[in-house]
Amino acid sequence: MTTQLQPVELGSVIAPTVTGRSPARMAWKRITRDKITMVALVVTVLFLVVALVAPALTALTGWGPITPDGRAIDPDTGNFPRGALGGISLTHLLGVEPGTGYDLFARIVYGLRTSLIVGFASAVLSTVAGVVAGLAAGYFGGWVDSVLSRIMDVMLAFPQLLFIIALTPVIQNALQTNSHGGTDENLRLLVLVVNIAIFAWAYTARLVRGQVLSLREREFVDAARLMSAGRRHILFRQLLPNLWAPILISFALAVPQNITTEAALSYLGVGVIPPNPDWGALLSDASQFFLQDPAYLFIPGVLLLVLVLALNLLGDGVRDALDPRARRG
Repeated sequence: MTTQLQPVELGSVIAPTVTGRSPARMAWKRITRDKITMVALVVTVLFLVVALVAPALTALTGWGPITPDGRAIDPDTGNFPRGALGGISLTHLLGVEPGTGYDLFARIVYGLRTSLIVGFASAVLSTVAGVVAGLAAGYFGGWVDSVLSRIMDVMLAFPQLLFIIALTPVIQNALQTNSHGGTDENLRLLVLVVNIAIFAWAYTARLVRGQVLSLREREFVDAARLMSAGRRHILFRQLLPNLWAPILISFALAVPQNITTEAALSYLGVGVIPPNPDWGALLSDASQFFLQDPAYLFIPGVLLLVLVLALNLLGDGVRDALDPRARRG
C-alpha cells in the first residue's frame, strides 16, 4: 500500500494527511497506464457485449444461425453464394455459408457465445478445483501433499488435447440422448467444459501450492495459530486473500487457452456439431471451400485470432499489474 501526503493547515501548523490506496486500485492504475492492455480490454468487452446481445443483433438482420436463404445460393454453381466475397450484402452482412445458405453473421455471433461460455466456464471450474487442491496440498503437507502432488504430476503429463478428443465422444455417447437420437447440445457443452477443466486444474493447483508453502511460514499465519484460529480461518481468511493475484493471473491466461482448445475440438468434430454454430466447426467447414470462397474461412479465422490475442494480452496486462516484477521487457 502506498501513501500520498497532502498538506492540511491546522491553525499555524501544517500537518500531512495520509491517503491510502488498496492493491486493487494500484493494479487498476497500472492497467490504465498500459495502452496495449487497455486496447485488449476494450476489444474483449466488445466481444462479450456482442455475445450477450446476439439474439437482438440477429433479430435486426432477420436471419437466425440456422435459417437458410436459398436465394443467396447461385443455382448455376449449386453450392456457392451469389456475388463477391461470399455473398456479402445489406441482407447478409458477412455473406452466407456455401451449400446451406446460413447467414454467416448470425452463425459467428452465436458461435462467439459458445466459445466464450466454454472458455470461461471451464476456466472457472478448473480454477476452483486447482485452488482447493493447491490450498490443501500446500497447507497440510505430509501425505496429503504427496498424494495431491503425484496426481498433479500425472495430470500434467497427459497429452491434454489427445485425451479430450478420445474421451469426449465416449462420454457423450454414454449419456442420455435426445428424442432425435443425438446428444443434446447443452449436454455436449457440459461435457466439453468438464473435460477441459479436468486436464487444466493441475496448472493452477501447482501454482497455488507453491505460494501456500511460502505463506504458511509467515508471521501472520503463526500469529493466527497462537490465537487458536482454526484451519478454516487460516485457509480462507489468512492464506486465500493473499493468493488472489496468482489466481487471477492463472484464470486470465486459462480463458484464451480453453477457447482455442474448444475451437480445435469442434474443428476435429468432437466438440459442437453442425448445424449448431461454433467457430471451430465453421473453420472446419470453410477449409473445404477455401479456393472457391476464401472469405468464408478468412472472416471467422481472423475474428478468432483477434479474440484470443486480446485475451492473451489482457492476461499479460493483469499479470504485470498484479506483479510489477514480471513486467514485459
